[in-house]
Parts: sequence; C-alpha cells; structure tokens
Amino acid sequence: MSKLQQGTTEFRKANFALFAGGFITFSILYDVQPLMPVFSKEFHVSASTGSLTLSVTTFTLAVSMLLTSSLSEAWGRKIVMAASLLLSSLIVMITALSPSFGSLIGFRILQGVVLAGLPAIAMAYLGEEVDTNSLGAAMGIYISGNSIGGMAGRIITGSITDLFSWRIAMGCIGVISLALSIWFWLNLPKSKYFTPKPLKFKNLFASLIGHLKDPALLCLYGIAFILMGSFVTLYNYIGFQLLAPPYMLSQTIVGWIFIVYLTGTFSSTWMGRLSDRIGRQKVLWTGLIIMLTGAAITLTDPLIVKVIGIAIFTFGFFGAHSIASSWVGKRAKTEKAQASSLYLFFYYSGSSLAGTVGGFFWSHFGWKGVISFIVCLLLLAFPLSIKLSFLPVKSWQK
Repeated sequence: MSKLQQGTTEFRKANFALFAGGFITFSILYDVQPLMPVFSKEFHVSASTGSLTLSVTTFTLAVSMLLTSSLSEAWGRKIVMAASLLLSSLIVMITALSPSFGSLIGFRILQGVVLAGLPAIAMAYLGEEVDTNSLGAAMGIYISGNSIGGMAGRIITGSITDLFSWRIAMGCIGVISLALSIWFWLNLPKSKYFTPKPLKFKNLFASLIGHLKDPALLCLYGIAFILMGSFVTLYNYIGFQLLAPPYMLSQTIVGWIFIVYLTGTFSSTWMGRLSDRIGRQKVLWTGLIIMLTGAAITLTDPLIVKVIGIAIFTFGFFGAHSIASSWVGKRAKTEKAQASSLYLFFYYSGSSLAGTVGGFFWSHFGWKGVISFIVCLLLLAFPLSIKLSFLPVKSWQK
C-alpha cells in the first residue's frame, strides 16, 4: 500500500478536499479584516480595539490547536477536521447577528476554538498520507487554498458590505462554507497510515516539551511567529490607510485589493516544488527577502505602486510559509500533529500579538511606523534561519 503520489486520483481528491478545507478556514478567519474600519465606526472603538475581532480569534485558534491535534490522535484526522468545518460554518452565521461589539468578540473567540480543528491536523494528514517526494507540492496546494480562502473572505465581505451590510456579508460566508464543508466530508480519502492512540494529556504535555527541546523546530516556530505577525500587521492596517485621504477608496475597492492573494497561491505551490529540488534553506531566505522588498515598496504614495508592493510582500510570505510549515513535518519524526500544532501556535500567536501591537504604530506613527515595525520583525527571522544551517545536517535539511 503506497502513499499518495502526484498523478494519482487519490492524490488529487485529497488535495482538492484540503484545498476546500483551507478555503473555508481562512475565509471565515479573515472575513473581518476589511471590516475593521466599519467596526470602529459602528461600535465607536479605536483601530487597535477593532483589530481584536481578528486577534482574539487567532489567539484562541492557536491555543485550541494544541488540544485538537491530540483529539485527532485518538478520534481520527478526518472526523475532527470535518466537524470543525461544519461547526465553524454555523458559528459565522450566528456571528452576523451580534447585537454589540462585546458579543461580536465573544462569538469570534468561540470561532477560534472551533476553527482549530483543521489547520494543524491537515498538515499532519499530509505528512502521514503523502509520499515524501510529493509532500512539498501537496503542502503548497493546501496553503494555496488558505490564500484563496483568505482573499475570497475579504473580497466577499468588503463587496457585500458596501451593497448591503457587514451582517449579510458574514451570512453569505457561512452559506458558502457550509456547502464546501459537506463536499470536504464526502471527498477526503480516509487515513491509511494513521494509528489511533489513547487520549492522554500527560503524553500531550511530554510531546510538546520534547518538540520545544529540538533547536531546529524552535527556530522554525520563531520564524512562524515572525512571518504571520508581519503579514497580519500589514493587512490589518492597510485598509485604514486606503479608506482615508488622499486615497478615499470605497469598502468594495479595498476588499478587491486582496486579490493580490493570488500571488500567494502561485508562490506557495511553486516554492514548495522548488524546495524539493534545490533545498528549503535557500528558498526560505528568498521568501524573506521578497517580503522585505514588498514592505518597502508600500511606503511609496502612488496607489498602483503600493498595491504592487503588497502583492510582492504576499508572494514572499506564502512562499516562505509553505517552506517552513513543510519543514516542520519533515523534521518531526513522532507526534507530527503536535509538532504542526506548535508551529501554528506560534504562527497565530504572532498574528494576535503583532497584529494588535501594529495598531499602536499606526495610531502614533502612521503607515511608516507600521512598515518599520514589520521590517524589524522580518530582520529577526534571518538569525533564526541562519542558525538552521549550523545544526547537524540530517535528511530534513535537504
């Protein structure tokens, strides 16, 4: 019984299903991002407070993944992922009915808990079921689903909010997600290389500590924090700048600017395949340099140049993320779900903490302050990536 390989029907079914799962997760997770200025105006809160609609979700998502990955070790990968997607679809519909900012935050906290059932488990599923030589491509396709989902969620909510209201927009996200969740359940192949284990939280703690003692994984976790922290900070506050003078763009146009996510769809798949040929280290460095370049370009005033900078930044982010995330699956020899969940814990912690702190820089120093903060974060990733090259050479570095 061979593992899933490129060119086979089962490989395509698995990738299309996980593409849909990533689409659902990230459209729901990020549908509030273009709405932050709307929340600030409707509920009379600051930009930093408005950003909590995303930060609280990513934080509870990060914490909850440490538990849900262990539940999947006992209950199975597919059932936990499918339940997560179905429940998340229902919760986003309920969130649309929030009567106050406090209730909106409460539902978004719950949303983070439920959404946790897919991301870490999907990475573990791929690591177990996909042939090593096809893993980079498979991870890239899954992450491209994340990028398209994040893009679609932002565009849909931005456009429908302009036509109707943010509540109707979130309701539409819920209906689309529910339909795709059912499709996911019907099409994802069952695990063939997964062996259930008794649910023991003591073993979970020991496993997490074991992964944190691995210097290579620690470097990758730090890089995850930096990558996502930088990315979310840029996207959290670009809307505030573009809705204000001198741009004065509509909510719909700001939402459509997120179409640059398509560059991430290409880069995650392309860089994943490239890393299979020339090595993860070189491709990771390339992704970081591309992000720095894109961030710097957004400091220019012409709108078209600023959008090009956002696109370049996005291209580098998704490429670097696909490399780092697949690297974790390659490095971890046991308890891959826990190793992946730790990666995503740091990843979404970066989103929550840096995404909120970025509001301070926006309020006090404007867009130049936001970009300075992002550049400082990205520069911290280089020592971590360099340290990886000095660790003992093993198969995971190839």
